[in-house]
Amino acid sequence: MEPVTLTTERLTLRTFTAADTDETYEACQDADIQRWTTIPSPYARTDAEGFITRMVPDGWRYDTEYTFAVRPRSGGPLIAAASLHHPRSGAWEVGFWTAKEHRGSGYMTEIVLALARWAFTDLGCTRLEWRAEVGNTASRAVVEKTGFTFEGTLRGALLNKSTLRDCWVGALLPSDLGLASSRPYLPARDSVTD
Repeated sequence: MEPVTLTTERLTLRTFTAADTDETYEACQDADIQRWTTIPSPYARTDAEGFITRMVPDGWRYDTEYTFAVRPRSGGPLIAAASLHHPRSGAWEVGFWTAKEHRGSGYMTEIVLALARWAFTDLGCTRLEWRAEVGNTASRAVVEKTGFTFEGTLRGALLNKSTLRDCWVGALLPSDLGLASSRPYLPARDSVTD
């Protein structure tokens, strides 16, 4: 797929370019981003360069990951990075980080909603999943505000810094946003009323 640009009320989501390298490197020096995401730690300038010149374009080219740099619509600093990745059986997974100085402004909730609507309407996504290491309460708060249903804890299901970690998992369905699904959905009958 060719990269697309998405907009929200306040933000522009577009593919990363070489001009984003310095700000990506700076944002990824944050201890929380290094702790809770799978980026390298320590994070070197060559990591930012590889991310922007190889990982991001390859993801778009091979339809394996659609990664966006997020900035204010009116122009300004890099606020965040967000992606849809790990496509399987019609489902995609969302991942994200927010630059430290832009946390607490509701940006990531706005970003995740934009990605979800795009995934459901343009990609034919049937289920948007979220995974985060147990304890990443900031990430969990974002997806809960977005409408994801928390589905549980998976043991040893997240590989981060060469260590398997337990992770939380949640999901958003098109119907959670009032959208039609590209496939019929037959929920399990409630065992209490069977």
